[in-house]
Amino acid sequence: MSIATVFEIVLAAVVLTLGVWTIVVPETFSATVGFVAYGLLVALIWVRLDAADVALTEAAIGGGLGGVLLLSAAARLRDADMMADEAPGKLLRAGAAALSVLTAAALAGAVLWLPDSAPTLAPAAVANAWATGLSNPVTNVLMAFRAMDTMLEKIVLLLAIVGVWSLAPDSAWGGRPGPRHQADPRGVLAFLARLLPPVGIVIGIYILWTGSDHPGGAFQGGAILASMWLLAVMAGLADTPLVSDRSVRFILVAGPGLFLLVGLACLLFGAAFLSYPPALAKPLILGIEVAMTLTIAATLGLLLAGVPERGMEP
Repeated sequence: MSIATVFEIVLAAVVLTLGVWTIVVPETFSATVGFVAYGLLVALIWVRLDAADVALTEAAIGGGLGGVLLLSAAARLRDADMMADEAPGKLLRAGAAALSVLTAAALAGAVLWLPDSAPTLAPAAVANAWATGLSNPVTNVLMAFRAMDTMLEKIVLLLAIVGVWSLAPDSAWGGRPGPRHQADPRGVLAFLARLLPPVGIVIGIYILWTGSDHPGGAFQGGAILASMWLLAVMAGLADTPLVSDRSVRFILVAGPGLFLLVGLACLLFGAAFLSYPPALAKPLILGIEVAMTLTIAATLGLLLAGVPERGMEP
């Protein structure tokens, strides 16, 4: 048995153990920490499966932004004294556990019963990669071969932020999302909020740029940028913007808007909607990805910031 095999067995055992512990532990904070660690370990599994793009997304969302969201939710529940009053009963817990087991068994069965030669379009995607000039097959698929789906996914993000903002009370409409965070200026959080964002911004931009030829892309880069901004907000070094600010709204629609404009231009002057001309495919895709990175960063950050709660005052 090789060292790699032993490592994979140990990793699988740790992930399963951590998943069970996250479910059964009674403390919300401990469960959230376990969930973040679980997401990072799952990202490591994706790396072992040679799915680096998925690993980056899992680390950014499951291990980063998801943890911030859960910690914020736990703090709000604790402040409202809702956790003890609305704790689920044993019957509900048993039902949720049974449903989870059935879902896991169904997924495992679907994977195990796949034919030996599963149907795939990977050879066709690789054979036509020359048409975009991109070396990363994942970016090729997302931005060219299924570009319509990718554009609609970003529109869904835009609709999600509209839905969150619609929950704001009338007195706070157009104001700032979430509370104004304050932290010890000499504490660890403030120190990290000063140290990490410059590095994180560079990494986010690099992941965006390298995504055309290597693992990375707009979503991963945008998620990292959103994480850095949220870190500064949580440390009290920055504040959330007014949702009525026109520049904020422009950034939110920039990505889907440019995506749509390019698609319409291809429809008018080319063969079909989002059928990039080969000579301009790579510049057009990179331009869309730059705009999408800004949109994704702003959307994810504002989604986690929550409903507008404060008026126009700073």
